[in-house]
Amino acid sequence: MSDIENVDGPIADQPKSAPEDRATAGPFDEAEANPVRPYVDLGGVKVLPREGLHLRLEVEEGSKRVVAIGLDYAKSTLQVQPFAAPRSSGLWHEIRAQIADQIARQGGTTTVREGTFGPELLAQIPVAATDTAPAHTRLARFIGVDGPRWFLRGVIAGEAAVDPAAAAQVEDLFRSIVVVRGTTPMPPRDLIPLRMPAPAGGPTGR
Repeated sequence: MSDIENVDGPIADQPKSAPEDRATAGPFDEAEANPVRPYVDLGGVKVLPREGLHLRLEVEEGSKRVVAIGLDYAKSTLQVQPFAAPRSSGLWHEIRAQIADQIARQGGTTTVREGTFGPELLAQIPVAATDTAPAHTRLARFIGVDGPRWFLRGVIAGEAAVDPAAAAQVEDLFRSIVVVRGTTPMPPRDLIPLRMPAPAGGPTGR
């Protein structure tokens, strides 16, 4: 469920879905970000460090490529992925419906509601039993923002899925993310490449 690159079918011409103040309050395009802020450069996204924030790279086993950025903050997790998108149309309305279909096929349920960033999915996702835990249901919020030639998806779990105070902190974190689309031509829905951050002090580590 973390990948939308391989979804089949034509891309419908859908309107963009984003907060009215996206360009000034985020998530930001690289051209809109403050160049002097001390961002952590992860390739397709830049993240602003803050106290209590822990960053994880989610790596695909076979290819070893980084497929998502995991952010642990406010007793919650925020997984983010940047994707290439058309210049004039958006992806979130179409992708949101596809996520709901995927979760339904797994036996889960979803509800569409209006959130901070526009329409979002509140999902109850079944989790299979393991040796250490019984089968249970995981609550998650799927959020998405269409920007200029990119789409940023977030998946929120933990306290921010249910607690308004934690939700506000994680939503602020999502707002602070900068998407670096680059100039390389990419088909819509392709994951914008992510990478390990450079060592402190620059690529040489000095």
